[in-house]
Amino acid sequence: MKNLPIGIQTFAKIRDKKKNYIYIDKTDLALNLITKEGEYFFLSRPRRFGKSLFLDTLKNIFEGKKELFEELYIYDKWDWETTYPVIKISFGLGVVKSISDLNMRILAILKENQKRLGIECESLNDTSGCFRELIILAYEKYNQKVVILVDEYDKPILDNITNKEVSKEVRDGLKNIYSVIKDSDQYIKFAFLTGVSKFSRVSLFSGLNNLEDISLNPNYATICGYTHEDVKHHFKERLFDIDMDKLKQWYDGYNFLGEGIYNPFDILLFFSRNKIYSNYWFETGNPAFLIEVLKQKRFFLPDLEDIKVNESNLSSFDIDYIKIETLLFQTGYLTIKEVKERFNQRVYHLTYPTLEVKTALNEHIFEYLLTDNTLNKTPIFDAIEFKDMTIFENAIRQLFAMLPNDSYRKNKMQNHEGYYANVIYAYLAGLGIEFRAEDTTNLGRIDLTIATPDMTQVYIIEFKVVANANRNGKALEQIKEKKYHEKYLNKAKEITIIGIEFSKKERNICKFEWEKIL
Repeated sequence: MKNLPIGIQTFAKIRDKKKNYIYIDKTDLALNLITKEGEYFFLSRPRRFGKSLFLDTLKNIFEGKKELFEELYIYDKWDWETTYPVIKISFGLGVVKSISDLNMRILAILKENQKRLGIECESLNDTSGCFRELIILAYEKYNQKVVILVDEYDKPILDNITNKEVSKEVRDGLKNIYSVIKDSDQYIKFAFLTGVSKFSRVSLFSGLNNLEDISLNPNYATICGYTHEDVKHHFKERLFDIDMDKLKQWYDGYNFLGEGIYNPFDILLFFSRNKIYSNYWFETGNPAFLIEVLKQKRFFLPDLEDIKVNESNLSSFDIDYIKIETLLFQTGYLTIKEVKERFNQRVYHLTYPTLEVKTALNEHIFEYLLTDNTLNKTPIFDAIEFKDMTIFENAIRQLFAMLPNDSYRKNKMQNHEGYYANVIYAYLAGLGIEFRAEDTTNLGRIDLTIATPDMTQVYIIEFKVVANANRNGKALEQIKEKKYHEKYLNKAKEITIIGIEFSKKERNICKFEWEKIL
């Protein structure tokens, strides 16, 4: 049984025969890219998806390391005798906190490349000048055009995304560097930039407008990550007791307009941790900046189930105008569910890629709202499993009692149903409970539908907000009048309809009614 290459981003290491690591061949895509498509490319993928490994694969191809590619697709299809000088730039290490940090980092990276290529530059204190000189000297020394590979090109900006002033300075500093690539076209064989996000050409790539974005090119949808066939073939010795439907639900759901892919980091950790389902990928990153943006925008969380955006909003964003939908997609918290044509325009429907992301993101959001950062899962599980509406009511009451006063005092959201729906949505999604928000019927929308996996129990819930406890919002009556339960009459063994009314004054439940429908 081959070993799991957890955290390995170096091609030579993963191909070391003594190490016996699993390697999923991507060299067919690499060959197509470097021989048929063009010269300047950009790829956006979420963190931990294998961008760095693919970039290092390209580096070894151009450096002619034929011995590492034995038995791979490219082995007998590439001219290994012709080699090219490679300049590799990576911003993955550490955190850039200022423009001076960025300049120091760039100069250090260029110095490393000078040492590896056996070149000494004179422009030692000018980042763009040193980069330009390095390209020209490498071209002259090796008598071949230069290959430029940039990994995590956007990380210095994302490190400062909540500090607009610093992020703009860092953006302009990077723009100054990337413009050198275009100005050095006569010396360049191939350039490839990767990152998590794609900033607009105007903001960062105006100096590199010949860059082709392959992020949503169906031909390269599987350039990073594992396909279903990859998992079945390369991990077959580990799959003997695995429920493949459950594995797909947890980790397979990313779509870049081609074949769907599994999160590779999740798959490797899943097998290394005794096949325990957990939030492996989510826990490697801190989405605090996303939570802050969601809070500032007062985003309605149920909308994350099906967000509709146009192509321009999906492909890039700018520091001055951050669209939360774009940021969530590019960072891997949303993926493409489907694409529709409307009036000659492509409309992208986005949703959560996996159960892991839906559960973990909402749990994180919910804990951010609480005073003691404790998410008690037991009561609501008991309520649904044992059909106990008293426990259900008490769990929701306790939930809102735990929210800090600041969440009410600083805005008027508590006057609207959407606020309460947001809190309950984050709570249930964070628990991993399957439900539908804004569940459509022929007579309207159910605020919330909870169904057990075997459909033995379905709970239909309507929310209302009233001025005080003496007012009647008629939540339960609305369910009956609009016959919401009829949607599930032929599917569920038992249906419970629940009307929950919240008081603006008390900021909690003032009326909880329910009935069973057999």
